[in-house]
Amino acid sequence: MACRISELVVDCHDPERLAAFWCEVLGFEVIERKDGWVEIGPPGTGFGGLQPTLIFEPVPEPKRDKLRLHIDVNPTDRDQEAELERLLKLGAVPADVGQTGEEDWHVLADPEGNEFCLLRRRL
Repeated sequence: MACRISELVVDCHDPERLAAFWCEVLGFEVIERKDGWVEIGPPGTGFGGLQPTLIFEPVPEPKRDKLRLHIDVNPTDRDQEAELERLLKLGAVPADVGQTGEEDWHVLADPEGNEFCLLRRRL
């Protein structure tokens, strides 16, 4: 039997703020709040579904460098440019991680500077 990714944990300063941002980005809902952390996941599914949940856990130290692991997202009901506009309105900002400008994806950062990519293909 193999393993499956069940949850991703994101260290942050403000779990509520990041949970709210990512709920809007992904269409997720808060599943649980406990000891300062917030877990979000697909509506009506919660932990253990096909998609991993996200846990935002408070830590005192600041983010220092480019993340070694990041999240890629794909638009589901609009094209990439419309989704980019939506994400920027939610609080994402363009991020430079050394891309050339020729990429067909956008590198963004969430409100705490965690990089993620908006891919071109619609799911």
